[in-house]
Amino acid sequence: MLDWIKNINKDYPEFWKLYLAKFETKSNRYVILSTETTGLNPKKDVILSFGATAVINDVIRIGDNFEVVILQYKYLHDNGMSNEFLIESKLIKLAESQAIQSFIDYIGNAVLVGHRIHFDIEMINYVLEKMECGKLKNEALDVEIMHQKLMDITNKSFSLDELIKHYKIPQSERNTASDDAYSIALLFLKLKVRLGFK
Repeated sequence: MLDWIKNINKDYPEFWKLYLAKFETKSNRYVILSTETTGLNPKKDVILSFGATAVINDVIRIGDNFEVVILQYKYLHDNGMSNEFLIESKLIKLAESQAIQSFIDYIGNAVLVGHRIHFDIEMINYVLEKMECGKLKNEALDVEIMHQKLMDITNKSFSLDELIKHYKIPQSERNTASDDAYSIALLFLKLKVRLGFK
Protein backbone atom coordinates (compact mmCIF):
# COMPACT_ATOMS: atom_id res chain seq x y z
CA MET A 1 0.00 0.00 0.00
CA LEU A 2 2.77 2.45 0.93
CA ASP A 3 4.60 1.81 -2.38
CA TRP A 4 1.43 2.72 -4.26
CA ILE A 5 1.10 6.05 -2.38
CA LYS A 6 4.80 6.75 -2.99
CA ASN A 7 4.36 6.27 -6.76
CA ILE A 8 1.43 8.70 -6.91
CA ASN A 9 3.45 11.39 -5.17
CA LYS A 10 6.62 10.53 -7.10
CA ASP A 11 8.85 13.52 -7.60
CA TYR A 12 10.53 13.26 -11.01
CA PRO A 13 14.06 14.58 -11.62
CA GLU A 14 14.15 18.25 -12.67
CA PHE A 15 15.27 17.53 -16.27
CA TRP A 16 12.26 15.22 -16.73
CA LYS A 17 9.81 17.86 -15.48
CA LEU A 18 11.29 20.36 -17.96
CA TYR A 19 10.95 17.76 -20.74
CA LEU A 20 7.27 17.09 -19.93
CA ALA A 21 6.50 20.82 -19.89
CA LYS A 22 7.67 21.11 -23.54
CA PHE A 23 4.65 19.09 -24.73
CA GLU A 24 2.30 21.96 -24.03
CA THR A 25 3.16 23.11 -27.57
CA LYS A 26 3.55 21.15 -30.82
CA SER A 27 6.94 20.99 -32.51
CA ASN A 28 7.78 21.42 -36.21
CA ARG A 29 11.14 19.76 -35.55
CA TYR A 30 12.00 16.16 -36.41
CA VAL A 31 14.92 14.47 -34.70
CA ILE A 32 16.41 11.68 -36.79
CA LEU A 33 17.85 9.12 -34.41
CA SER A 34 20.21 6.18 -34.64
CA THR A 35 21.52 4.21 -31.69
CA GLU A 36 24.28 1.64 -31.45
CA THR A 37 23.46 -1.11 -28.97
CA THR A 38 25.00 -4.37 -27.82
CA GLY A 39 21.89 -6.33 -28.85
CA LEU A 40 18.11 -6.33 -29.05
CA ASN A 41 17.04 -7.06 -25.48
CA PRO A 42 16.50 -3.87 -23.40
CA LYS A 43 16.78 -5.85 -20.15
CA LYS A 44 20.15 -7.40 -21.01
CA ASP A 45 21.68 -5.11 -23.63
CA VAL A 46 22.83 -1.50 -23.42
CA ILE A 47 23.10 1.59 -25.62
CA LEU A 48 26.68 2.30 -26.69
CA SER A 49 26.11 5.54 -28.62
CA PHE A 50 23.56 8.02 -29.91
CA GLY A 51 23.66 9.88 -33.19
CA ALA A 52 20.91 12.37 -34.01
CA THR A 53 20.30 15.27 -36.35
CA ALA A 54 17.37 17.64 -36.71
CA VAL A 55 15.15 18.33 -39.71
CA ILE A 56 13.10 21.54 -39.78
CA ASN A 57 11.01 22.68 -42.76
CA ASP A 58 12.44 19.86 -44.90
CA VAL A 59 16.03 20.97 -44.28
CA ILE A 60 18.63 18.85 -42.46
CA ARG A 61 20.12 21.15 -39.82
CA ILE A 62 23.73 19.99 -39.68
CA GLY A 63 24.49 22.31 -36.74
CA ASP A 64 21.54 20.94 -34.76
CA ASN A 65 22.89 17.52 -33.90
CA PHE A 66 23.63 15.23 -30.98
CA GLU A 67 26.41 12.69 -30.73
CA VAL A 68 27.59 10.89 -27.63
CA VAL A 69 29.27 7.63 -26.60
CA ILE A 70 27.95 6.03 -23.42
CA LEU A 71 30.53 4.61 -21.06
CA GLN A 72 29.39 1.03 -20.43
CA TYR A 73 32.59 -0.40 -18.93
CA LYS A 74 30.79 -2.65 -16.46
CA TYR A 75 28.60 -4.23 -19.14
CA LEU A 76 31.51 -4.75 -21.51
CA HIS A 77 33.74 -6.14 -18.76
CA ASP A 78 31.02 -8.51 -17.42
CA ASN A 79 30.37 -9.82 -20.92
CA GLY A 80 34.02 -10.14 -21.93
CA MET A 81 33.67 -7.57 -24.71
CA SER A 82 36.36 -5.21 -25.94
CA ASN A 83 36.04 -1.57 -24.89
CA GLU A 84 38.32 -0.44 -27.73
CA PHE A 85 35.43 1.49 -29.36
CA LEU A 86 34.79 3.43 -26.14
CA ILE A 87 38.45 4.27 -25.58
CA GLU A 88 39.38 5.16 -29.16
CA SER A 89 36.28 7.16 -30.05
CA LYS A 90 36.90 10.91 -30.15
CA LEU A 91 33.21 11.62 -29.44
CA ILE A 92 31.95 13.05 -26.14
CA LYS A 93 31.77 10.23 -23.58
CA LEU A 94 29.23 10.27 -20.77
CA ALA A 95 27.90 7.92 -18.12
CA GLU A 96 24.56 6.36 -19.08
CA SER A 97 22.37 8.62 -16.90
CA GLN A 98 24.18 11.79 -18.05
CA ALA A 99 23.90 10.71 -21.70
CA ILE A 100 20.17 10.03 -21.41
CA GLN A 101 19.59 13.36 -19.66
CA SER A 102 21.53 15.22 -22.39
CA PHE A 103 19.57 13.32 -25.05
CA ILE A 104 16.21 14.23 -23.44
CA ASP A 105 17.28 17.90 -23.26
CA TYR A 106 18.23 17.73 -26.96
CA ILE A 107 15.08 16.09 -28.35
CA GLY A 108 12.52 18.17 -26.45
CA ASN A 109 9.08 17.65 -27.99
CA ALA A 110 10.37 16.82 -31.50
CA VAL A 111 8.96 13.95 -33.56
CA LEU A 112 11.49 11.10 -33.48
CA VAL A 113 12.36 9.38 -36.76
CA GLY A 114 14.45 6.27 -37.27
CA HIS A 115 14.81 2.83 -38.78
CA ARG A 116 12.92 0.46 -36.44
CA ILE A 117 12.60 3.45 -34.10
CA HIS A 118 10.37 1.59 -31.65
CA PHE A 119 13.33 -0.57 -30.67
CA ASP A 120 15.41 2.57 -29.92
CA ILE A 121 12.52 3.98 -27.87
CA GLU A 122 12.19 0.73 -25.90
CA MET A 123 15.91 0.79 -25.05
CA ILE A 124 15.72 4.45 -23.96
CA ASN A 125 12.54 3.86 -21.91
CA TYR A 126 14.25 1.03 -20.05
CA VAL A 127 17.06 3.38 -18.97
CA LEU A 128 14.53 6.11 -18.07
CA GLU A 129 12.72 3.62 -15.86
CA LYS A 130 15.97 2.94 -13.96
CA MET A 131 16.31 6.73 -13.54
CA GLU A 132 12.79 6.90 -12.05
CA CYS A 133 11.35 8.86 -14.96
CA GLY A 134 8.34 8.13 -17.16
CA LYS A 135 8.40 6.95 -20.78
CA LEU A 136 9.18 9.10 -23.83
CA LYS A 137 6.17 11.11 -24.96
CA ASN A 138 7.45 12.00 -28.43
CA GLU A 139 5.58 10.94 -31.54
CA ALA A 140 7.63 8.53 -33.66
CA LEU A 141 7.93 7.75 -37.37
CA ASP A 142 9.68 4.72 -38.81
CA VAL A 143 11.25 4.93 -42.28
CA GLU A 144 10.80 1.19 -42.79
CA ILE A 145 7.05 1.48 -42.12
CA MET A 146 6.85 4.58 -44.35
CA HIS A 147 8.46 2.57 -47.17
CA GLN A 148 6.10 -0.38 -46.59
CA LYS A 149 3.14 2.01 -46.76
CA LEU A 150 4.40 3.61 -49.96
CA MET A 151 4.98 0.22 -51.62
CA ASP A 152 1.81 -1.27 -50.10
CA ILE A 153 3.86 -4.15 -48.64
CA THR A 154 3.18 -5.47 -45.15
CA ASN A 155 4.80 -8.90 -45.13
CA LYS A 156 8.45 -7.96 -45.81
CA SER A 157 11.01 -6.16 -43.71
CA PHE A 158 13.75 -3.91 -45.14
CA SER A 159 17.20 -3.30 -43.72
CA LEU A 160 18.56 0.24 -43.66
CA ASP A 161 21.06 -0.74 -46.39
CA GLU A 162 18.23 -1.98 -48.63
CA LEU A 163 16.29 1.26 -48.18
CA ILE A 164 19.36 3.41 -48.85
CA LYS A 165 20.01 1.48 -52.05
CA HIS A 166 16.35 1.56 -53.15
CA TYR A 167 16.08 5.36 -52.78
CA LYS A 168 19.57 5.99 -54.21
CA ILE A 169 20.81 7.73 -51.07
CA PRO A 170 24.53 8.59 -51.42
CA GLN A 171 26.54 5.84 -49.75
CA SER A 172 28.88 6.88 -46.96
CA GLU A 173 31.18 4.66 -44.93
CA ARG A 174 28.57 4.82 -42.15
CA ASN A 175 30.91 4.08 -39.27
CA THR A 176 28.97 5.84 -36.53
CA ALA A 177 25.41 6.27 -35.29
CA SER A 178 25.58 9.86 -36.60
CA ASP A 179 26.43 8.65 -40.12
CA ASP A 180 23.36 6.42 -39.97
CA ALA A 181 21.22 9.29 -38.65
CA TYR A 182 22.26 11.45 -41.62
CA SER A 183 21.42 8.66 -44.12
CA ILE A 184 18.05 8.14 -42.37
CA ALA A 185 17.39 11.90 -42.58
CA LEU A 186 17.92 11.86 -46.38
CA LEU A 187 15.70 8.79 -46.63
CA PHE A 188 13.01 10.40 -44.48
CA LEU A 189 12.87 13.52 -46.64
CA LYS A 190 12.40 11.42 -49.80
CA LEU A 191 9.68 9.28 -48.20
CA LYS A 192 7.95 12.32 -46.71
CA VAL A 193 7.63 13.92 -50.15
CA ARG A 194 6.44 10.72 -51.81
CA LEU A 195 3.86 10.06 -49.12
CA GLY A 196 2.75 13.68 -49.39
CA PHE A 197 2.67 14.66 -45.74
CA LYS A 198 3.93 17.79 -44.04
